Amino acid sequence: MRSSLKQVFELVPLVVFFYFFIKTGKIEEAILPLMIAAGVAIVGSYIIDRKVSPMLLFSTILIFIFGALTIYFNDPFFIKFKVTLVNLIFSFVLFGGLYFKKPLLKSLMGTAIKLTDYGWIQLSKRWAFFFLFLAAANEIVYRNFSDAVWVNFKLFGIMGLTFIFIFSQAFFIQKNLADN
Repeated sequence: MRSSLKQVFELVPLVVFFYFFIKTGKIEEAILPLMIAAGVAIVGSYIIDRKVSPMLLFSTILIFIFGALTIYFNDPFFIKFKVTLVNLIFSFVLFGGLYFKKPLLKSLMGTAIKLTDYGWIQLSKRWAFFFLFLAAANEIVYRNFSDAVWVNFKLFGIMGLTFIFIFSQAFFIQKNLADN
């Protein structure tokens, strides 16, 4: 039950953003409700778990920073660029871990799946390149298409691509499971 509620709290800001964008047709008009919903998600997550996941906290801080910039300058560039920046950060962190021979995915997911060292390194590379791809795709979409296309890409395209990517890694993971 707790896990389900946590996921609801993490999805609510996206649903609120999408609702207000559809209602108004303007990204700038959907930002304040997004920021409020993100704040509520933090509080709700804390009430349920007595802690806030680092990913939710990181995401909310960026929503507040880039949302405030979007509202202040009345320019959706900032919230659109946030998606690029988040994906670049994830990519560079994973590449940085690989540079120092520390596959960081193992630290994050090591309790959920047990892979060989080779498996962790390769999976970290794949995710690093995937995040780089998402950053580039976001840049292409927000610079060349309407706000409505970008909002749909942000909410459905990125999620769909992520699910496809995760499923595409299933055979690799299966092949590289560590023997315990």
